[in-house]
Amino acid sequence: MNHEFGDPIDRVVQEYVPGKQITLAHMVANPTEELCERIGVVHNEAIGILTLTPGETAIIAGDIATKSANVGIGFLDRFSGSLVITGSVGSVEVALEEVLRTLAGDLCYTTCKATRT
Repeated sequence: MNHEFGDPIDRVVQEYVPGKQITLAHMVANPTEELCERIGVVHNEAIGILTLTPGETAIIAGDIATKSANVGIGFLDRFSGSLVITGSVGSVEVALEEVLRTLAGDLCYTTCKATRT
């Protein structure tokens, strides 16, 4: 295809084809009250953040997290694949690791390393 000056225009079609993966597993230890307020979760010792594909995996991850540790669900979106959990530092750490372990081991997901700030 040419534009008005006669030079060809390259067109690229991009498709998003989600695999079974966890692209983010992060714990925010000792978040400020302001941060908790801004993201809409109850202030707690720690916040765990997960991004998963396909999006419905957030439901499975929420189930695993709440059954493996004393954490609460601060936010879950099955369309975007976002999950936010809250609890003590130890509980959030256990929940994140169990989600990673179960999804990788039992459901053959590609996972990332859990990180922490």
